[in-house]
Amino acid sequence: MGVFDLFRLDGKTAIVTGGGRGLGAQIAEAFAEAGANVVICSRRLEQCQEKSEELKKNFGIDSIALACDVSKHDDVKKVVDETVKQFGTVDILVNNSGATWGAPVLDMPFEAWQKVINVNITGTYLMSREAGRIMINQGSGKIINIASIAGFGGTNPEVMNTIGYNTSKGAVITFTKDLAVKWGQYNIHVNGIAPGFFPSKMSNALIEKGGDKILANTPLKRFGSNEDLKGAALFLASRASDFVTGEIIKVDGGSSAYA
Repeated sequence: MGVFDLFRLDGKTAIVTGGGRGLGAQIAEAFAEAGANVVICSRRLEQCQEKSEELKKNFGIDSIALACDVSKHDDVKKVVDETVKQFGTVDILVNNSGATWGAPVLDMPFEAWQKVINVNITGTYLMSREAGRIMINQGSGKIINIASIAGFGGTNPEVMNTIGYNTSKGAVITFTKDLAVKWGQYNIHVNGIAPGFFPSKMSNALIEKGGDKILANTPLKRFGSNEDLKGAALFLASRASDFVTGEIIKVDGGSSAYA
């Protein structure tokens, strides 16, 4: 086997939540280019359909788009069931769907806290559980959880006054490590990616407000691009990472290297 063959995903089927735009779309493109069938799901079906058609046209793979609120068990189960019906299996799951809310701690509405926690933590759990049933039965699988460098500790409120988001991403990091320990016996690899600042609908307001401070603390002196997450995601989804589990790869331009 050649070294580049380790990164091929031919014949594999991947589910990417929140794959219609932003980081999820970037990951979906990487998987499609590597040969995988790609299932894209989110609450915004139209965006998913557009990305799904684009992947089929550009990479010659098969892809479907499904509506899904990852915080609702019935939606999650339908996505997994439809994926198995269409492709026969689930080999790769990327838990990318996310929500955030910016507000000082005392001003954050409880409903906003609940929404962030339900999407970012409960959604990751529900998707992993349902896809995991298939992966355990087949004896293999790759789960990639999208965390954040904000999940490793406190953040400057002048840049990220987002305690619900930060808390949820810290939970995703711990969930990733614990699930890796629990499911290693089934040959299921569970890893995470902790992105730094990538321009997106979710982060644009933060970048607009605190971009200078962010770049001042980023050794590479730039934000993430439309290509910067693809390599890490493909590595964790492919045979190249077959002896890696329970790890969180930081893709942040070096910002977390500061003491």
